[in-house]
Amino acid sequence: MRFNSKVIHGGQEPDKAYGAVMPPIYQTTTFAQSSPGNHKGYEYSRSANPTRTALENALASIENGNFGLAFASGLAAIDAVLKLLNPGDEVISTSDLYGGSYRLFKRVFENYGIVFHFVGTEHVSNIKDRITERTRLIWLETPTNPMMNIVDIEAVSQLAERNELILAVDNTFATPYLQKPLDLGAHIVMHSATKYLGGHSDVILGALVVKDKELAKRLYFIQNASGAVSGPMDSFLVLRGIKTLHVRMQRHCENGKAIANFLRKHPKVEKVYWPGFEDHPNHEIAGKQMTQFGGMISFVPKGNQYSDAIKIVERLKLFTLAESLGGVESLAGHPASMTHASIPREEREKIGIVDALIRLSVGIEDVDDLIEDLSQAME
Repeated sequence: MRFNSKVIHGGQEPDKAYGAVMPPIYQTTTFAQSSPGNHKGYEYSRSANPTRTALENALASIENGNFGLAFASGLAAIDAVLKLLNPGDEVISTSDLYGGSYRLFKRVFENYGIVFHFVGTEHVSNIKDRITERTRLIWLETPTNPMMNIVDIEAVSQLAERNELILAVDNTFATPYLQKPLDLGAHIVMHSATKYLGGHSDVILGALVVKDKELAKRLYFIQNASGAVSGPMDSFLVLRGIKTLHVRMQRHCENGKAIANFLRKHPKVEKVYWPGFEDHPNHEIAGKQMTQFGGMISFVPKGNQYSDAIKIVERLKLFTLAESLGGVESLAGHPASMTHASIPREEREKIGIVDALIRLSVGIEDVDDLIEDLSQAME
């Protein structure tokens, strides 16, 4: 099946009990057994639940993987990946990454002897230079959050293969509608399904997808042993969201392109970060590994003043000032004080997250209304 059909039918079949087209919400903790160990495939909902299974099958399908795992949040999914490691192991990570990922790496797993190296992964040579005999994992975001840097997944996957490293890619910003990291050689794909996969700002959920059976077994063990699984209602909501991912992403991309170009021409805007611009660093790679350029945009007002950025986000009416992204409604965020506040200012500014930076998650409203809202906010 092609992608637009996969989001609706991939890995799915009518419910075996009554033929329900949408998988029912199995709101149960446990399942009856006719004798010890004799059951219909389900024993206890932490280990497996039919609604979660339906979602995990859909996740695997849309990412061209073989195994999907659903978690209570995106950070719970990342937590499971890091539990593949041992004290003394080293991780090479994108320096420009989601603040919650940075916090988990530095303030939790670093306490257990995992060593993290943050580099500009848009240059593959930077990754190569940091590999040691202790390196076990490469962690990428592309496009990155919030600077929209692009990383060559295929080139990094070849580097990982030569050095027998695990390559994990956070595909939250792009979604499998725009790029499929497993097809480019990644071993693990992670999603904060809270964002575009759910798509309606009403659920918290994380996901992993892999192709390799042995890697899947290790992750399934961690998922069950640690217990940070998604509940049946949350699983149902994300499964429902996935079924409209293709039509939503098309509009996100169309609106994103229009707003990126509007901002770039605006006299009160100094810089716009969007991978669809031909002069964007690694634009050619984005064009190679992505089908379009997405609806996430960051920009800096003219003069790079914190007070101007705050004034703009406070004056927005249709864009909502809020954490998160990827919903049908447009959101605006101030990374330095919101999503990336956990990263020290000195570290933030090294990678371009200045105090005046504004991040937009462009929704699916009428684009002219969105442009008028931005115009009035910058008057």
